[in-house]
Amino acid sequence: MMLSCALYGIILILCIGQCIGQELIFPDSFNGAVGGSVEFALDSPPPTNSVDVYWNFGVPFILTFKDGVLSIQPAYRDRATLDTTTLALKLMNLRFNDTGTYKLSVTNKEGIYNGLTSLVVYENVSDTKLTGLIEPLIETKSIANIKCDGNGNITSMKWMKDNNPLNPSDRVIFSSDNKSVSIGPVIRSDSGEYQCTLANPVSSETAKLNVIINYGPDNVLIDGLREVGLGQKVSLSCSATSVPSASFTWKFNGTVTGVNTETFTIEKTDITHSGEYLCTAWNNVTNQKNDSQSHSLVVKEGGGGDNGGDGGGGLTTGAIVGIVIGVLIAVAGICGLIVYLTKTKKIPKVSLGKRKPNKEAPPRRQEHELNYAEISHDKKSGGDGVIPGNMNESRTEYAQIMHGASAKPQAPPQPYGNQESKPSSLPEGVTYAQVMKRS
Repeated sequence: MMLSCALYGIILILCIGQCIGQELIFPDSFNGAVGGSVEFALDSPPPTNSVDVYWNFGVPFILTFKDGVLSIQPAYRDRATLDTTTLALKLMNLRFNDTGTYKLSVTNKEGIYNGLTSLVVYENVSDTKLTGLIEPLIETKSIANIKCDGNGNITSMKWMKDNNPLNPSDRVIFSSDNKSVSIGPVIRSDSGEYQCTLANPVSSETAKLNVIINYGPDNVLIDGLREVGLGQKVSLSCSATSVPSASFTWKFNGTVTGVNTETFTIEKTDITHSGEYLCTAWNNVTNQKNDSQSHSLVVKEGGGGDNGGDGGGGLTTGAIVGIVIGVLIAVAGICGLIVYLTKTKKIPKVSLGKRKPNKEAPPRRQEHELNYAEISHDKKSGGDGVIPGNMNESRTEYAQIMHGASAKPQAPPQPYGNQESKPSSLPEGVTYAQVMKRS
């Protein structure tokens, strides 16, 4: 009997506690910014048929809602409102002293409902900046110390470089509070945009700093023709890898020219321009210089520019190719035209055979047969005449040719065979001829 009474008493206490203190669910906490606003809203629906609603901040209450009537304390009259449907409290124009614990109590016919939450008011982050770089940074010689500062309640800090996280390494070292970073000795790849972001739950702000690493000059090169003809314009261009951009000086055959630009120009070449050209690059920040390899230039008569440059009258590779293509096209066109005219019989075909006689053509005049003469002579002091030899042969026509002062006809000499030798019987001073007629 006593056990039963004790059991009934425990059950009654649990029931009364459940009815009197049922829980209202809120987020664990809310965040707000100074001058901003916040709304305390339940995670679950509020009780229905609410009779009394109380919002308290610590001991004092902010507002009450009873029998449909809303009452707001004078200190919150312009800063607090209540949504009578969701029972959410909205605070505006927040102040630092609004940070704390807030309680909602609701009473209806079923019992009493309670819920707790908290508010943290932050000052907005402002005036964020990166500082620390005073002197120019020189590659392998300088150390970059960068500090990030800002105002407001700062709860986190993030470093970036060129929109990528800046991570610690042997050369990148962060301070214990993460407000500064040391980079060194710097190298040229450390150049870029550094970013620092300061944040809290209600605001954030990013500062940027462009970091320049000075280096060089190195990789100095001269670009230009090495062989040109007389009277041409020539430009030699000097380049170098350098930050800031390098300055240049030129020497010709060891003599300072007074040219201090990256381009050395000769308007009209002559033989005296042949020689060695030297370009020196200089960095005024790093105080370093590096001489290029010398550049040889040869000026010769009738020479043309090499390296594809403008030879001042010489043909470029492209022009030569164009001429060759044009000639080939012209030849192909002529051949094609000849083939076309031949096939269309607009020009006759050339016959390489023996031309046949034209029966209808009038007979041509008979050409005389050629007579061949073999002439030899033996001069006589008197110089009477020329006697033909071998006059007895039937195929031989002969004539007597008179020669000398007396020019008297003489009797023909005796035949002398095949005229292999001069007959001994011919008188001296006689010139003779034998005219051969071929049958």
